[in-house]
Amino acid sequence: MLTALCFQFSGGVYLGALDGIRGITNFMIEDVLFLLYATLAGMAVYFPMLFRMKFRFTNQQLLCSSAIVLGVCNMLTMYCQSMPILTVVCFIAGMAKIQGTFECMSNIQLWITPRRDFAVFFPVLHIILLTSLEGSGWLAAWFGHHFTWQMMHVFTIGTMLFVLLTQTVFCRPFCPMPQRLSLKGIDFQGALLICGLMLVVSYIVVYGDYFMWLDTFRIRLLIGVAIVLFGIVLYRLHYYRYPYVELSLFTRRNVVPILIVTFFAELAFGAEHTMEEILYCEVIRLEELTKEAQYMWVLPGMYAGILLDIYWLKVRKWKIWKLFGIAFICIAFYGMLMYFTLDMNVNIEQYRLAIFLRGFAYAILAPALMWALDESVPSLEQFFMGLFVFNILHMYLAGAAGYGIYTTIFSHLMNENMMSYGQQFTLTHLDMAHFDFGEYIGHDFLHSMMMVTIKQVYGYVIWFALALAALFLLCDIPTVRTNIRKVPRWPVYAIEYLARKK
Repeated sequence: MLTALCFQFSGGVYLGALDGIRGITNFMIEDVLFLLYATLAGMAVYFPMLFRMKFRFTNQQLLCSSAIVLGVCNMLTMYCQSMPILTVVCFIAGMAKIQGTFECMSNIQLWITPRRDFAVFFPVLHIILLTSLEGSGWLAAWFGHHFTWQMMHVFTIGTMLFVLLTQTVFCRPFCPMPQRLSLKGIDFQGALLICGLMLVVSYIVVYGDYFMWLDTFRIRLLIGVAIVLFGIVLYRLHYYRYPYVELSLFTRRNVVPILIVTFFAELAFGAEHTMEEILYCEVIRLEELTKEAQYMWVLPGMYAGILLDIYWLKVRKWKIWKLFGIAFICIAFYGMLMYFTLDMNVNIEQYRLAIFLRGFAYAILAPALMWALDESVPSLEQFFMGLFVFNILHMYLAGAAGYGIYTTIFSHLMNENMMSYGQQFTLTHLDMAHFDFGEYIGHDFLHSMMMVTIKQVYGYVIWFALALAALFLLCDIPTVRTNIRKVPRWPVYAIEYLARKK
């Protein structure tokens, strides 16, 4: 468990150290986000390889190589400022991160649940994943506040040395296959094409608002490249003998609905990634460590959501549609709390309940969707392919698309509000002798317009979440019974009753 936490706390770049990175390297927030999505893309694309790698190498080889790769990648990210090089480094770091985590958890899976019950394993797995997700951001901010942002990378290198020490001293090599599986037959070319497609798409959605979308030649060119790459990938998946992902996966029961639910859920959570960052960074202007400490209130909600998952899926074995409905109701309540609480004079402690609710909803959906995918794909090899497609949406594509969509909506509404409210400022309404117009426009008016715009975006999120919650609750309505026993009319029933009495 400790080794798995070491791998999950690692990465390419750390958003908790965003201020320090931007201050020293002159990277924009879009640059750091693109590097983060490159790490997530590396994690997602490597899932089909996990099955083959485990049956080809020993656990010691896989864990030690993952630790070495992550240590080298963190060393490079401390000193390199070239975006192309950092993109490749972060992508490789994501692959090593998921390899190390999978090897740890697969080795202790039967200790957690001897019957290999994924209704237990996936919630326990997400305790580690979600704790690391929030904890790494806070730890990076803590190092950046008290030391420098590079100290988080030094800490990660130290944890990787700890992994190497424990593996070489306390553990022995083991491979579950008596005869090692060869890596021949893997569609490495298809995997590289998918990697290129994912990076191009992430660049488009992250930098789209900055470059004004289709108004710039660069975005139009990249959209064309993405379309060509998507066509080539589809061709290879359809005609290649051993494709990286089998298209028959999408014909399995409930796989496509699960992917649709995943996309909608991550799209709804995109408001948290985007609107809260704007609120805390641009409006309230919280220091990075304070902001990450505020985000830590999501952990109690996540643990409560995981407990509900275990009770729902393992103990009660209820249908999953209503569980999805509860999660989207919590997202709607989160949006309502943010909508009615937003104000310049509100203490940040009043946002904690909203943060708790979004953590609760996220922890309900993530393990439940993964469990539903496992129930729908019986083949182990196809399950890892399903995890690849699932995590493209879950960790990477939907989140990146949500960032691009919400930033575009925010910019559009912000411009409209500035024009609409700005028309009220005329010389007949202002006493220019006692009114500092420049200070008011640059501070009070701008922040007020940001608040109004954030509320408008949360309004859209509320309606979106309520519509999805209603849909899932309707799906849980039992079907009308057609085999109801027919009850005779009262006179017939009376005659039969009297006949029985005689």
